[in-house]
Amino acid sequence: MSDDGAPGDDLTHTDESGSVQMVDVGGKPDTSRRAVARGEVHLQPSTITAIRDDEIGKGDVLATARVGAVQAVKHTWETIPMCHQIPITNVDTEFDVDEDLVTLTVAVETTGKTGCEMEALEGVTTGLNVVWDMVKAAEKDADGEYPDTAIRDVRVVEKTKRKL
Repeated sequence: MSDDGAPGDDLTHTDESGSVQMVDVGGKPDTSRRAVARGEVHLQPSTITAIRDDEIGKGDVLATARVGAVQAVKHTWETIPMCHQIPITNVDTEFDVDEDLVTLTVAVETTGKTGCEMEALEGVTTGLNVVWDMVKAAEKDADGEYPDTAIRDVRVVEKTKRKL
């Protein structure tokens, strides 16, 4: 971004020689920040019924996915190379179970010098991957493939920043 906030030629994660670098946020003031991400995993209706009835052999799908989502949020800085380690002050997870999909919304809050969008996205993608892992035996077809299973529409749906 250029100084006027318009997209420009300035890349924040590279130096003058083109080498990758972490952005220096040391001079930025601490602010209260919140990011919300959402995504969905499409499943067979019979799998959804098994989730609702707690009949998945591996255990409680949504409880396990919630733990995975929170763990992913807390470890984002270890998996996204240029992310800063930030103090996570809150993580909320919400599942919506529909006829043929599970939607996961992850809200992350922090007080610090940089945002938490990547943490929210990591929470969603990992939480949905956990759902898939928990139900994969039910989702496989006769050839061992997953023709009806898909993770889709992962996106940031809200981002706020408030001065302290």
